[in-house]
Amino acid sequence: MLVDTDGAAVLAGGQTLINVLKLNLAAPTALVDIHRLPELRIIKPAEDGALVIGAAATYAQVAADPIVSSAQPSVAAMAAGLVDRQVRNRGTIGGNCCLNDPTNNFPPLLAALDARFRIAGPAGERVLDAADFFTGTMSTALTPDEILIAIEIPPLPGNARIAHRHLQIGADSWAVARAAVRLDIDAGIVTSARLVAGAVQNSPVRLHDIETTLTGRTADASLPLAALEAFDDTRIVTVDDVHCSAAYRKQMCKIQVRRALEEILAQGSRS
Repeated sequence: MLVDTDGAAVLAGGQTLINVLKLNLAAPTALVDIHRLPELRIIKPAEDGALVIGAAATYAQVAADPIVSSAQPSVAAMAAGLVDRQVRNRGTIGGNCCLNDPTNNFPPLLAALDARFRIAGPAGERVLDAADFFTGTMSTALTPDEILIAIEIPPLPGNARIAHRHLQIGADSWAVARAAVRLDIDAGIVTSARLVAGAVQNSPVRLHDIETTLTGRTADASLPLAALEAFDDTRIVTVDDVHCSAAYRKQMCKIQVRRALEEILAQGSRS
């Protein structure tokens, strides 16, 4: 159907796509419903230890699955906290990523977790990392005749700590700024860092300058300040909109980074 019909679009849960259609941001000639395909709803461990989540797995399915809770608790927690029960029962993790609304929840977190995106089409399968998969506002590397079939998340080392913070317009509404942070901490030292900003421009933004600054530092109360000092405003290219100014959004991004790092330090104090 996708190959034979120009302008066709894939429909999974529809929680983002239907809103896009309502706003006249897209006008597909046909909708191809994939949400009942069982091979796209799998959740399983891979041979290399990665967690494989089918693109059509719903948020409710992801939140309730013990494999996800054990292997990637931050993914399960995010799915469990999304909006309301109706959306969680219909919305899919693949749809959340494929529509790539800049305010969507999962893209920044999956980028921080080094997730891979498995794609299938007439030419076969290919795998992309987040930097290559997310290409712009409502845009990914998928071609019109391809679909996302699964998201693969590499196993976490035992010393990994993860936090996700966001500022939303309302409890169930769009985000002004997001930050997803993963730190690997060994003997009190940050050995690896992943910081990703979301909702500030057209795709998740890796904050490489902060990652470099934090790696090798002691994981103590000085960490958030060091991150803010290393924050490169020029890395965030955003605009004024009806919700806030570009300057406010940048400032809120910094605050979410700081809060995520403070949460990670608190995780250490509780362990």
